[in-house]
Amino acid sequence: MSAERINQRPEAEHKPKDFEGLEEHHERLREDRERAGEKTHENVDDVRHEALERAKSIETERQPVAEERAPSPAERRTGGPSKKDREASFNATMTEVRTQMSAPSRTFSKVIHNKAVEKVSEATGNTIARPNAMLSGAIFAFLVTLAVYLVAKNIGYPLSGFESIGAFAIGWAIGLVYDFLKVMITGRR
Repeated sequence: MSAERINQRPEAEHKPKDFEGLEEHHERLREDRERAGEKTHENVDDVRHEALERAKSIETERQPVAEERAPSPAERRTGGPSKKDREASFNATMTEVRTQMSAPSRTFSKVIHNKAVEKVSEATGNTIARPNAMLSGAIFAFLVTLAVYLVAKNIGYPLSGFESIGAFAIGWAIGLVYDFLKVMITGRR
């Protein structure tokens, strides 16, 4: 069918029967709006244009409000949580966890989480109880004690028990020297 023939068809052929009373309803609404002083739109382009203009006017009205708004504390903060915030969070967590512990566990937790004990523990972990020092001490103690034991068993020499402790101390010192040299050469831990 050509476009001319479609345009020549009567309106009733194009409309489903469910929408027969819709035109009268639409006409009544248009008349009510005209009486109320509202604009009526004949086509979709007019409606789109008016909606776009309304959206632009609303956007320009809201824009200065957004610029004048004061930043929230979270927006003002540049770094992470403050020391006070971290301490409050830690204390709240410890209080919550301790309510679920038995009395001896709660007491032990209070002792080991004391600030003085934690500082000493951190200092020890960063200096004396270095992982490489502990590992090298354990490996050295195992190998030296095994060798001394095998030699002493073949010769018949009695062991005193200090062999393992002494070997661990020597291996630990070797591990500390290794860590020191590694930090001095590479510049990182």
